[in-house]
Amino acid sequence: MKKILIANRGEIALRIIRACRELGIKTVAVYSDADKSSLHVRFADEAVCIGPAQGKLSYLKIPHIIAAAQVTNADAIHPGYGFLAENDTFAEICHDCGITFIGPTSEQIIKMGNKSIAKDTMAAAGVPVVPGSEGVISNVQDAMEVAERVGYPVMLKAVAGGGGKGMRYVETASEIERAFTNARNEAEAAFGNGDIYIEKFVEEPRHVEIQVFGDKFGNVVHLNERECSIQRRHQKLIEEAPSPIMTKELRAKMGEAAMKGARAVNYVGAGTIEFLVDKHRNFYFMEMNTRIQVEHPVTEQSLDVDLIKEQIMVAAGEKLTLSIQEPKYHSIECRINAEDPYHDWRPSPGVITSLHFPGGYGVRVDSHVYQGYMIPPYYDSMIAKLLTFAKTRDEAIAKMRRALDEIVIEGIHTTIPFHRKMMDNPDFISGNFDTKYLDTKGWQ
Repeated sequence: MKKILIANRGEIALRIIRACRELGIKTVAVYSDADKSSLHVRFADEAVCIGPAQGKLSYLKIPHIIAAAQVTNADAIHPGYGFLAENDTFAEICHDCGITFIGPTSEQIIKMGNKSIAKDTMAAAGVPVVPGSEGVISNVQDAMEVAERVGYPVMLKAVAGGGGKGMRYVETASEIERAFTNARNEAEAAFGNGDIYIEKFVEEPRHVEIQVFGDKFGNVVHLNERECSIQRRHQKLIEEAPSPIMTKELRAKMGEAAMKGARAVNYVGAGTIEFLVDKHRNFYFMEMNTRIQVEHPVTEQSLDVDLIKEQIMVAAGEKLTLSIQEPKYHSIECRINAEDPYHDWRPSPGVITSLHFPGGYGVRVDSHVYQGYMIPPYYDSMIAKLLTFAKTRDEAIAKMRRALDEIVIEGIHTTIPFHRKMMDNPDFISGNFDTKYLDTKGWQ
């Protein structure tokens, strides 16, 4: 592998470029008109403009990206996360064009990217799943029947996509017709696929995911868990590893279940199997992300590994170098978004007029922004990931407090005030929270 095109933008594009440089691999950045001054464009060996600012006209344009790879003689494409990272058609076209797709095969993406198919696949592999519908629900009457069978409350979920789109919580039978219609319409608008399935709602759920990795020789490992329960509208805000509720026994059970799931589809590359864990520490498969996760640095800091380099080497046909091991450190990640948490998390695009990132031992910042950078309104609002790691959770939290006190981002609103308050929140400090915490308790 001599040259990799990064089919993405922002901090993940920069993260991949840095890994490639350390491996001695040339890089090609693609960018929209809005991103011509972004750092990933400046740091790559080559850069190709692929279209206007809107993602659907640039970063989601498969012909433009393939053409950019062919024109620059790139022999591989790394999709990052989001955009085309879990698009089976894109993976298949890369293969047909003789370009290595740094990720799973199109068949694996199809099996695990469709939540309904994935659930059936996991159940067949012996992975615990939440009771619910057998496949897609086609009408309101069927939805009512399934909900009555599994018992309220239930969750309606879109089979495609993620990020909370096409999801509805239903507490009683009187709510299901409206919820079903709204969920289906939202899913159709967001993903072009309005198919919906139903699951029993797991009460007081924790969102705990397991990082898995597979190679082309059939080797599969798990790299422990990440706790992702601090979220709003199903969007993660704080992640950490290990989880405050984890025991060695539970980690072993969840890790083995995740590996069973990965082996069931002969998984290759980095993937994440997401679980809901109830207050009794029962866990249930939720979905699989067939890509590198936004929060992958949490695992990297916890275990002292480089997941992006491992992705590249596995895609190049090398054997896994990773192994199952207990966490070495406790790591916490705060997503710094260009949003105003005091006004319903309203997006806050604009020019960064002043910027200072924190430093010191145990502090990491993954970001593509700089002083004078214009945050465009067309993409996800995340502008930085601030991480700390230490020997204990209390030390990692104390380090995060210090780092949040040091960070300066002016000219726009950010989620820094939210994170600073959460680091002093007694429930967060004690690990006493679930996925509904911000909805029920708030943060101010």
